[in-house]
Order: sequence, then structure tokens, then C-alpha cells
Amino acid sequence: MYYKNDLEIAKKRIKAWWEGEIIDRVAISVTAPRDGVKPRAIPKPFDSNNFFSRWTNIEYNMEVAEENIRSTYWGGEALPNFMPNLGPSIFAVWLGCELKFGEDTSWAEPIKIDDPNRFSLNFDKNNKWWKLIKDYTRAATIKGKDKFFVKITDLHPGGDALSTIRGTENFCMDTITYPNKVKEWMSFVNKVWFEIYEELYKITKSQGQEGSFGWLVWAPGKTYPVSDDFLALISPKMFKEFFWDASKEQCEYLDYAIFHLDGPQCIVHLDLLLEMPKLRGIQWEPGDGHRPMTKWVHILKKIQQRRKILHLTVEPYEIEILLGELSPKGIMFNCICSTEEEAKELLKKASKWSTNST
Repeated sequence: MYYKNDLEIAKKRIKAWWEGEIIDRVAISVTAPRDGVKPRAIPKPFDSNNFFSRWTNIEYNMEVAEENIRSTYWGGEALPNFMPNLGPSIFAVWLGCELKFGEDTSWAEPIKIDDPNRFSLNFDKNNKWWKLIKDYTRAATIKGKDKFFVKITDLHPGGDALSTIRGTENFCMDTITYPNKVKEWMSFVNKVWFEIYEELYKITKSQGQEGSFGWLVWAPGKTYPVSDDFLALISPKMFKEFFWDASKEQCEYLDYAIFHLDGPQCIVHLDLLLEMPKLRGIQWEPGDGHRPMTKWVHILKKIQQRRKILHLTVEPYEIEILLGELSPKGIMFNCICSTEEEAKELLKKASKWSTNST
């Protein structure tokens, strides 16, 4: 790969991580500014305050992305990648919400629904935003061939999509007032998720890309981070009743499933997640105000004891500390270093820390 000359050994380490093993050291995805290289400024073919054009101009966004890829040191198991992206609420937009753009993010407007019992979800394959993300993904696979991996866009189905469509407060009440309707909606959303994933997966494979890349990490087969941030607002009993089946079905469909567990409020659901036989691991994300990662060693140990793998975004200094408490097998650390030299030194030290760890 043009921007990654040690691609093959990196893939071997990632494959070992997925299996809960290591080859020579713990898996580390580390990036840093590449020595002596700065991204060139790409002229904007639109007014800087035109947020719609900034988000939807495929050619411009890919040029900016490749400049960033070119000027980045992709160390260890970090793989050059690009994600066609229209924001975190795009799944709900495909189901009928209106999409709004800001400078750095986008969001979806809830749908006004007078009677939930008479409201049915619909996925229109001619939805302009669905067609745009397919065009975006297709263009990226052509531009990225032999240069970088193309990710499947940010998908938030399940409770996240439904709470966006209804509004969070309304959807919380729906689980109590209209439980059968919520289950009907969940079944439909999961059906659409499979359809969308399959189509985007095929597009990313169209230029010979090996495996797949969710927004989190690469795998040699089908992968995506299973997630439902709405879990922070409900009990394990409600998770089991409304959302468990959908997450379980996604894990069974994917070859390499990992769950994105986001924030301390979601820890109450960990035991249920660890019961899923096809779920390979947990990406634990403490969230703002709840770091460093070293605060959560007791949770990480519990996950390892249940033979699940871990994906952890950390500060470089935390890796040595965590490896003093955890097994290096089945851990992927993700971090950013200030310089290429610092990143290379971190990778060298990791071999020693892996040998000395639990």
C-alpha cells in the first residue's frame, strides 16, 4: 500500500488481535505527523460559510483527506483510511429525517408524529442522501485503490436511530407507552441495517479491497462496531426487551463484531453484552471527564476474564501502566503521538512491555 510499507505485518497483528492473541507484541495503532511533510491547502470551490457544499462536495473532501493521509505517519497497526461521512445521524435521515449541517457536525431533525401507533417507518432507496453516500463510497474506493482503505460510513441504527426520529424524550416514553410499536420499529431498522451494510460493503470491495473497515478498525472479513448509545438511558431489563435481539443479530451476521460501549452510564449493560457468543470484544470509551483509561482497570480485567478482546483509545504513557495490569493478548491500543520519532520509540518499547505484562 502506497502510504503503508509494512502493511502485511500490520494485518497479521490485527488478525491475531481479533483472535485474542499476539504475534510479537501488543497491537498498537499509533499515528503522528509525518516528518517533513505538511498537508497542502486545498482551495475551497465554495464559500467557506456554505456548510452544505463543504459537507457534500465529494471531490474536495477526498482531496483534503488524502492530503491528511499523506502527511500522517501510520505506525504499528494504524492503516491509512478514509470514511465517506455525512455525520452521525445519517441512518435516521435515510428513514425520513431532515439533515442539517453545521461547520463541524451535522444532525437530523425529529419527525413530527401525532400518533405513533399509526406511524410506520420507510426506507426509500431513492433518498438523495442514501444515493449520495453510495456515490461518495464508490468514488473513494476508486481514488483509494492501493493507497488507503475505505471505511463504511458512520451507522447508528437501533435505539439511536429511533430516538433521533422521535426525539429522545418521546422515544423514552414510547418504550413504556407503545412497547409493541417500538419492537416493530426495531425489527424494521435492523432489516434496513443489514441491507445498507451489505450494499456499502460490496462497494468497498469493488476495487479489490481486502476485508472491511468499520469506523473503528479493519478486519479480514465483515466487521462493524455494534452500538447503541441510547442504552445510557435505560435499564438492562429494557435493553433485553427492546434492543438485545438486534445487537445479537448484528453480531451473528458480522464475521468480526465488537461493541462500542460509550460512557459509565452504559456499564450496567456489560454483563448482558459479555453473554453474546458471537461478540468478539468491547471498545470501551469512558467519555469526556472520565479518563484516564487507567481508572477502568477493574472493568477491563472483567472483560478479559470473559475471553473478550479490547479496543482502547489511550494516551501513549498509559500503555505501559495498563500492560502492568492486563494481558497483552487481545488488546488493541489506539493513540496519537506528537512526532514520528515518538511513535516509533513507543512501538519499540511495546515489545518489552508485552513480555513483562500479566
